Amino acid sequence: MRVLIAPDSFKGSATARQVAEAIADGWRSVRPQDEVRTLPLADGGEGSADAIVAASPGARQIDCAATGPDGHSVAASWWLLTDGTAAVELAAASGLPQMATKDALRAQTTGFGELLLAAVRHPQVRRIVATLGGSAATDGGTGALRVLGARFLDTAGDELNPGGAALERLATVDVSDLTPPPPGGVQMLTDVTAPLLGPRGAAAVFGPQKGATDADVVTLDGGLRRLHEVIGGNPDRPGSGAAGGTGFGLATLWSAATVPGADRIGQIVGLPAALADADLVITGEGRFDDQSTTGKVVGHLLQLIAGQRVSLVAGQIAGDVGRFDHSIELTGLAGSSAAAMQDTQKWLVAAGSELAAGVVD
Repeated sequence: MRVLIAPDSFKGSATARQVAEAIADGWRSVRPQDEVRTLPLADGGEGSADAIVAASPGARQIDCAATGPDGHSVAASWWLLTDGTAAVELAAASGLPQMATKDALRAQTTGFGELLLAAVRHPQVRRIVATLGGSAATDGGTGALRVLGARFLDTAGDELNPGGAALERLATVDVSDLTPPPPGGVQMLTDVTAPLLGPRGAAAVFGPQKGATDADVVTLDGGLRRLHEVIGGNPDRPGSGAAGGTGFGLATLWSAATVPGADRIGQIVGLPAALADADLVITGEGRFDDQSTTGKVVGHLLQLIAGQRVSLVAGQIAGDVGRFDHSIELTGLAGSSAAAMQDTQKWLVAAGSELAAGVVD
């Protein structure tokens, strides 16, 4: 039997590669005769660059000192693929885990801009694929754009302070020194379709995850609204609200294209061809719920399935699993969510073994 194991990461517990390999180990312990292939996936969120690199032989990691979302220096990196593509992950320099204390009003995307600038200046880079998940900031991408050469000015002609709160005082934007994108353009991969503004926008939906109070959400939404008033653009384009409005800022001022991450990463890593060559597919994620079928890895894979059997492994299951032939919840295997997260690898191996034991050729 040809088995394809193509999961997303289990956020906070295991990377997509670790998940895939653990499930594969469990499967092979029961059915060593099968042809098992692992294909780690992602949807534009954290770990997306890892999925791209895992499927890109010869990719080279390039280290780059960057400014973290709270203004402190962080060690970050981006990847150069052999075809001249730069894979840049926003979370590598501007991610929420890099903040000792959440600061929704002042967090910045400066470090992301520093990675982008380093990639643009590299002589071998022809295009950039940037993943936007995991941002700590709601600054409309202004921190990144400032590094690229844009100036965000108040009525006195002074530069605004970093962070989303300062955008309420935005009067003009000077892009005369803005570094142009590479010749092959920039694609921003995102796992959300949120617009920029309003109750479904960047501040309202994602601000609280970044430490924003109700009053902070009003301030941040007002700042993003002012950014739109000054620079124009389409705030309702799906993905404009990604990464605290970074999707909007870079699309408007840097001509970057916002694309669904699960689909684009699937193309990069060869998911359609891998599915066509599989008899059975195993996918998974940390928590499977109603959101899992709207732009996420599992939902995208289900759209591509054409007759193959498909199984799900998830840390927690809180959604309809009717599309799957089998589903296993690690929390159930381990006895509790805490136990499952404490030794995720062990329970992923157990899940792979259980799935293999129950399969009928």
